[in-house]
Amino acid sequence: MSVSLYYSATRAMPLTDAERAAVERIAAAHMGSFPYEDEESLYLYDSDDSHPDEVVAGSTKMPFDPGRVLGVLDRVLGSVSELRRALPEAEWRVHMDDLDVPWDETGGYAFPGMRDPDLAAELGGG
Repeated sequence: MSVSLYYSATRAMPLTDAERAAVERIAAAHMGSFPYEDEESLYLYDSDDSHPDEVVAGSTKMPFDPGRVLGVLDRVLGSVSELRRALPEAEWRVHMDDLDVPWDETGGYAFPGMRDPDLAAELGGG
């Protein structure tokens, strides 16, 4: 059984050209710096007409290796946080299956304790 992170932003108005460029820049920067070549990273869906208010949506399957989960999660949530900041007027939903990921204005998206170096070391990722 796999666990995935899902992220989406909705609003009545479509993306402007400048916002679309910002989304593309953030996604490209993420892909260029993602250190886990054998793991899924930020993946944005192509837009379709079935959800007209959805301006950004995507998902990432989490690794099975417990030593990599926090690293992958931190990188992807960091990119989703950048996307949210680039589209501040959108309504965002970020969740790992049924569990919502909390938003913090300073730290962005993260689970409590997720960036604890002791926890990362205990899981083999630090």
